[in-house]
Amino acid sequence: MGELIPIVAIIMGCGIPITAIWAKHKEKVAQLQVDATAQNTAERAAQYASSVQQLEDRVRVLERIVTDKGYDVATQIEALRDQRAVDEAGSGVTLDFAKKENA
Repeated sequence: MGELIPIVAIIMGCGIPITAIWAKHKEKVAQLQVDATAQNTAERAAQYASSVQQLEDRVRVLERIVTDKGYDVATQIEALRDQRAVDEAGSGVTLDFAKKENA
């Protein structure tokens, strides 16, 4: 039993510093992960804030359009329908540039 004491002392003498180094390394790795997560979270928060601001601006415009007394939505929709009907009917004369036709 007496010969085991020096062996245990050597193992303990080497094991304690190795354990301390390993623990310090694990702490640094954990801190790096926390920093990376915090940076990623901050970037996402900035993106979301920008997106929310854009949406709020669009809603303000829509609210202004809807609440404007002089705004006639139905008339403008009908005007768009009339324009689409003209475009789809293919009215007008197509020019054949190969024959150099003039309008």
